[in-house]
Amino acid sequence: MRGSGKPFLHTSGSSVVGDDARGDAVSEQIYDEETPFTPMDTREDRVAINNQVRRAGIDEAVRSVVIVPSMIYGEALGLPTDSDQLPQIIRKSREVGAGVHVGKGVNRWSNVHIRDLAQLYLLALTKAPSASYFFAENGEESYGDIAIAVSKALGFGGKTVSWYAEDAIAELGDWARFAIASNSRVRAVHARNLLGWKPAEESLLDWIEIHLK
Repeated sequence: MRGSGKPFLHTSGSSVVGDDARGDAVSEQIYDEETPFTPMDTREDRVAINNQVRRAGIDEAVRSVVIVPSMIYGEALGLPTDSDQLPQIIRKSREVGAGVHVGKGVNRWSNVHIRDLAQLYLLALTKAPSASYFFAENGEESYGDIAIAVSKALGFGGKTVSWYAEDAIAELGDWARFAIASNSRVRAVHARNLLGWKPAEESLLDWIEIHLK
């Protein structure tokens, strides 16, 4: 694609700004696309790839765009595939008979409905300038509140249990540390202001209440 000027969209993930809270602390740090950050050790490679893609938009005449979704929810629009975080929480909740969160469950993650995310990709494909970078989110929730919503939807009456961080990591690998035990609070400032993105789908907690059975 070098020299073609054609669009190249790369998908990352907002765990790049995640911390090591292990579910026990809520971070006051909120990131937009211009906020500097130092990634966790397990996310350094992801950040390096993001930077390389953006450099290609400057040095190699490719219209490169990095899209950084937060926690994705909703029904898949194409291939029958699940996202990572919410399905793992639902699976474990079914297994133990209660909504599950890591540690105290006070850690917070931004989230985005898959239909809203798809609209962002369409806008980025047609309108995004080269070397641009977009967070994708439409609100945030704590994992504790997600666990309560999952518990109610699955018929467990709102009961929740804490999943020790060490046990979650032992079962799911280090993924658990940065994906379901961390804070990742982001704001999609560029997507809204530069592309005119207007997410309109139901919230994460509403989606769980309506669709999860």
